[in-house]
Amino acid sequence: MNKKKLLIIDDDPRNIFALVNTLRARSYECLSCLSAEEALVLLETDQIFDAVLIDMMMPDMDGYDAIPLIKKIPSRKSTTIIAVTAQAMTGDKEKCFEAGADDYISKPVDVDKLLVALSKI
Repeated sequence: MNKKKLLIIDDDPRNIFALVNTLRARSYECLSCLSAEEALVLLETDQIFDAVLIDMMMPDMDGYDAIPLIKKIPSRKSTTIIAVTAQAMTGDKEKCFEAGADDYISKPVDVDKLLVALSKI
């Protein structure tokens, strides 16, 4: 079985550290970016990613702005994008889906829910 490769986009290195260590322990290969702009440059390459986990609230370009740009990249149209956000108010989940996210996980991340979302890729 090939390892699934994930791109984690979050402006907080502590969140990246926690996600990467949790997911690597479950045999996922992880790469990370501290900004959406950095991720967009990486996603324009031919590097393979099975899914993108993106923080929705980041400075400069947030996930709501980045997801439609990721989906416009021809090779990324079908890449699974999971919104990861501390925003858990009524309507926030729907806002993530309207932006183009395929799934939604709230912070603090429930590892079991994240693994269920990742099992779909």
